[in-house]
Amino acid sequence: MRAFSKTLQRTRPSPHSKGKIMNKSSSLLLLIMALGSLTTGCSSDESMNKANAEKSAAIQAEKARHKAMSGGDVAGHEGGQMQHSMPMSGNGQMQHSMPMPTEPATTQQSGIDEIGRRADDLPAHLNRTQPQLVSVDLYTDELVAEMMPGVTYQYWTYNGKVPGPFIRARAGDQVEIHLNHGKPGAAGEAHSEHTAAQHTADGHSAHSIDLHAVVGPGGGAPLMQVEQGQEKSFRFKATHPGIYVYHCASPHVPTHIANGMYGMILVEPEQGLAKVDREFYVMQGDFYTSGKYGDKGLQAFSKDKMLAEKPEYFLFNGRVNSLSGERALKAKVGEKIRLFVGVGSHVASNFHIIGAIFDNLYQDGAIMNPPLKNVQTTVIAPGSAVMIEFTAEVPGKYLLVDHSLTRAIDKGALAELVIEGAAQPELYQQVEH
Repeated sequence: MRAFSKTLQRTRPSPHSKGKIMNKSSSLLLLIMALGSLTTGCSSDESMNKANAEKSAAIQAEKARHKAMSGGDVAGHEGGQMQHSMPMSGNGQMQHSMPMPTEPATTQQSGIDEIGRRADDLPAHLNRTQPQLVSVDLYTDELVAEMMPGVTYQYWTYNGKVPGPFIRARAGDQVEIHLNHGKPGAAGEAHSEHTAAQHTADGHSAHSIDLHAVVGPGGGAPLMQVEQGQEKSFRFKATHPGIYVYHCASPHVPTHIANGMYGMILVEPEQGLAKVDREFYVMQGDFYTSGKYGDKGLQAFSKDKMLAEKPEYFLFNGRVNSLSGERALKAKVGEKIRLFVGVGSHVASNFHIIGAIFDNLYQDGAIMNPPLKNVQTTVIAPGSAVMIEFTAEVPGKYLLVDHSLTRAIDKGALAELVIEGAAQPELYQQVEH
């Protein structure tokens, strides 16, 4: 099992020294299974929809288990994700590690995991011109966390957060993804205590990853179906610059995604992106709870509401107010801001910042295309992303919203951007009468 730590230095054999793990027939079988899962739903008698009392008891046990292991979560970056960029030398060795920053302490209720990823939790701007091997360590975890005060939910995650880790690479890089079913090491022992039948009954007997930046069958998912206790890896070459979504692609695929299994990967062009002062990572997701918005207690997933496309919550980065208050996006007057905004789950977003105009909008993840200028609102399709750039000009608090405003005001799609600095009366001021 791979050891996870805050800093890591290791060497890897060159890409050509690894043998193929699967023969052609097993690869074909996995491909058929993964692609078939896109259209395979769960039966009406599936155990995820069994009697409420039984379901509640099972999830409460899950909650207690994660509470017992929560102390191990602080050891790594946002739940343990590591991304390493290693130069590829002639002798096949890759050296250097890129430790990821650790999220500051949160104010979540004691014993409850913080589910929301901070908007500033993303790797730094790339400052290199040569291709490298980018190694990304991921694990899957199902944990009970707070969706809003008094409301908890069992999320399915990459690395214990929603969205999953932001992956950053450059065109020409080899990107190697390692995926564990459950958190590696001692912190994941409780997860491994579940039998395969228990995981199957709960709908997460397998997890996987489909990266939209991959050119190849299933975006990597046929190679990455991991069951309890398994770890799998695959490698791809990043060939198309853009900002892309990744997500789980194990059956029932829509359920895995709706429960929080998504993230983004940026492939920078060979010449890199222009430097900016601030970068932020925001993903909107729709959540389908058995109770209505704000109903207290542990909420079960409602497949019926998902099939009807009637979510109770629309959320930025996993929970209500995940990006507000002390977790708000922050910048200063005069700074240039870059936002990576995506939709992880099933309903398009009408993304808008109240009081701001997008200087540059790169639609549909196409960062090599000329940007649209002076944009007020943009539609982001499910499974897509945009890159937005603008300059902070006037101090104050700005609201990030889904401009289908009931989603923002009544269902949670609201975040804050706080701009600090001197007043700019030539741009904005009160007129006295």
